[in-house]
Amino acid sequence: MADLEQKGMAQTLAIRLWNSRWLLAAGVVAVLIAFAFAGISAYALLPALLLLLAAAMLPAAGAGQSTDSGAAIEAIGLQRLSGEYLAAAVADPLIIFDRTATIVHANAAAYAAFGGIAPGMSLSLKFRAPEMQALLDGVLSGDVASDVVDYTEKLPVERSYRVSASSVGHATDLYVLVFKDQSETRRIDRMRADFIANASHELRTPLASIAGFIETLRGPARNDPAARDRFLQIMESQTSRMARLIDDLLSLSRLEMKPYLKPGTEVDLRETLDSVIDSLGPLARENSVAIERDYADGPLDVPGDRDELFQVFENLLENACKYGQSGGRVVVSIAHGDAGSEPGIDVTITDFGPGIPEEHIPRITERFYRVDVETSRTQKGTGLGLSIVKHILTRHNARLSIKSEVGKGAAFSVHLPTH
Repeated sequence: MADLEQKGMAQTLAIRLWNSRWLLAAGVVAVLIAFAFAGISAYALLPALLLLLAAAMLPAAGAGQSTDSGAAIEAIGLQRLSGEYLAAAVADPLIIFDRTATIVHANAAAYAAFGGIAPGMSLSLKFRAPEMQALLDGVLSGDVASDVVDYTEKLPVERSYRVSASSVGHATDLYVLVFKDQSETRRIDRMRADFIANASHELRTPLASIAGFIETLRGPARNDPAARDRFLQIMESQTSRMARLIDDLLSLSRLEMKPYLKPGTEVDLRETLDSVIDSLGPLARENSVAIERDYADGPLDVPGDRDELFQVFENLLENACKYGQSGGRVVVSIAHGDAGSEPGIDVTITDFGPGIPEEHIPRITERFYRVDVETSRTQKGTGLGLSIVKHILTRHNARLSIKSEVGKGAAFSVHLPTH
């Protein structure tokens, strides 16, 4: 380290002398002329020349000083750094290799991502995918100075990378691979594509039905009043279905645009659930379902947005009345959370219908996921209700748990923190 510092100081002094060379030369000439006219001996010139040399070696004022000092500091700092330190500072997996495609060094991120790599290992044997072979061949042959490809690592878990390869410096015979993880971006792109495809399908189905009925009304059913009334009723139902789907899509969009809940508002769960039950009374009677209440005593207030929580319990209770109608009743209960868990209030909506098979429960809150497609559409479902519930509860820092047994009904529990 001391040798590096001495070398850096020598470089700094040399730079200053070179930058001051014309000023130094002019000064020497001026001193010589002055002393010659004064008739002073050559030995008396020595202190003046040494003083002039020392002045030239001092940092120049203004921009020159900062430039020279910055260059010297940079030179010293870079000499202290090794390739290993620089590679460790990169968060992405990074591998340095030579002209034979042999690994020279890999940073910690590369070891964590790929495992089983070590200096001396052949990259061609480690990454056998054709796109990686083409990337290495192109850079090592000198056809391209740098290149980028997309690469997917299958094991231990599938991950997608954007891999860039380039040479290091000039005539070093070293090259570097940098792996930029694109897995989350790809996952979001797939979700977006699936969402658009599902939404388009859900809208296309009623539109095709309406178009077919319009064609029939213009043709064979033109003079059939009974058929016309029946078809118009179906068209109205399909139009309402599209309107509900669009409303749910807009609700999801609004929720995603405001992920954080404004603090300070309290919601009375007793009053909110009573309002939900009253609003769904006609639906319950239509499905021959009795709604029972089982509320805990005392205050039942939680922080949150009243309209959003109303939508949560409305969606859950509506599903219980529609899909659990064979049980004949639905129980809405409010209870204080167990002492062992975080303080909160649990709202549980239980039906006694056919229940939900266990394999469907983990996915039931996904957009457009349906346990039974035909039953869902018969019940005028959009496939977005539970997804909306999940988004709202996430905003409220709340949890949704689902318990069900086939033939014995299902229970949807919402745990809301009290502070």
